[in-house]
Amino acid sequence: MSVAYVFWAELPAVDASFDSLTQLLADVLEDDAAGFAADLRYQQQKQPVQAWLAFADNKPVACKLGYERKPGHYYSWLGGVLPEFRGQGLGAELMRRQHAWCAATGYHRIRTQTFNRWRAMLILNLRFGFDIIGTVQGGRGLTLVLEKNLKPAESGKTAAP
Repeated sequence: MSVAYVFWAELPAVDASFDSLTQLLADVLEDDAAGFAADLRYQQQKQPVQAWLAFADNKPVACKLGYERKPGHYYSWLGGVLPEFRGQGLGAELMRRQHAWCAATGYHRIRTQTFNRWRAMLILNLRFGFDIIGTVQGGRGLTLVLEKNLKPAESGKTAAP
């Protein structure tokens, strides 16, 4: 299988590309495409939403979306991989690309949230250095809040001359 990776600095206008993204999210997250479309349009009006996508045969099969929470802090918002494409490293590659872009763009922290039922995403986040920093009780159940520091912690040690 040949996979092409694409980065969108902003979401496209409501068109076929936008529709394919909302359908991908609906399929991956088992929810309503119209609801995702409304959420994406709302968030895009507040500030640009970036998207990292994986395509197989010109069809989007995985995505990772995010936006600036506040200066220096990025929010990794939505994403996932179609069930038939899981286990091939697509989610990990999209996460690597998102985190590299964030570091190069000057962000120093990334926050994300997930539900316990999305165990593969929780495990991937933990493998990529996220820490669980809290929980939030919401309408869909308990949400796990995770955060990752993109800048290495200062050890206080100096290098030998």
